[in-house]
Amino acid sequence: MSEQIQINQDGRVLRVTFNRPDDNGVSDRMAGALIQALNTAHETSDMVVIRSVGPDFCTGRVRGPDFPPASPEAYTRRDEYDSIFGAYGAIRGCKVPVITVLEGRVMGFGTAITALSDISFASDKATFNIPEIEHNVMPTMVMSAVYDRLNRNAILWMAYSADFISAQQALTYGLVSQVVTADKLNAEVDRFCNLLLSRPRPAILGLKEYMRVAPRMDDQAAIDYARALHSMVNTSAAMKRPH
Repeated sequence: MSEQIQINQDGRVLRVTFNRPDDNGVSDRMAGALIQALNTAHETSDMVVIRSVGPDFCTGRVRGPDFPPASPEAYTRRDEYDSIFGAYGAIRGCKVPVITVLEGRVMGFGTAITALSDISFASDKATFNIPEIEHNVMPTMVMSAVYDRLNRNAILWMAYSADFISAQQALTYGLVSQVVTADKLNAEVDRFCNLLLSRPRPAILGLKEYMRVAPRMDDQAAIDYARALHSMVNTSAAMKRPH
């Protein structure tokens, strides 16, 4: 497993690297390791950076050879998807920002975790799709990740067509944060990470918490929550230190 997903502590940055360059897929065991890393990332890190080895970021979910065939019983099969849905939930729930670095093809599971990440940097050569319907699979898992991240027309066009979109289209759809020329991608990611490390930690954590919770509140609750967080975060000792 350590060969297929690499998790390394780099100062205050937790670096997660998918390492299956032969097919660029993510197995359920890899997703499970990702969940564990994200659930505890705040204990050691100020951010998580997810990227991949090889020409593509992720070509989708793959079943590892050590997994039995899918169950023919729907009730049993439902549990087989827990690692994928769990990975989505772990990104949403991670207390520190999750950053994705995207090159080559970004497909299925890769598209989903891109949408869920807090900040995403795409190479101008990256392409994105939701391919499930081409394989006679309803892309419900991906839908659960993108339904509140992209506009409805964009989601359904991608899901129905399974066509690839360019990085610039992904930016227009709200799927990625920034598009960078391939030769400048690493430098821009490093620049942003260093910038984020210079920000006061309570503000970074508070921003992610608010954006995770407030959209599901009514207007007054979202305002009241903002008032409470504003008071808590801005009176913390870390916010009073010179930067």
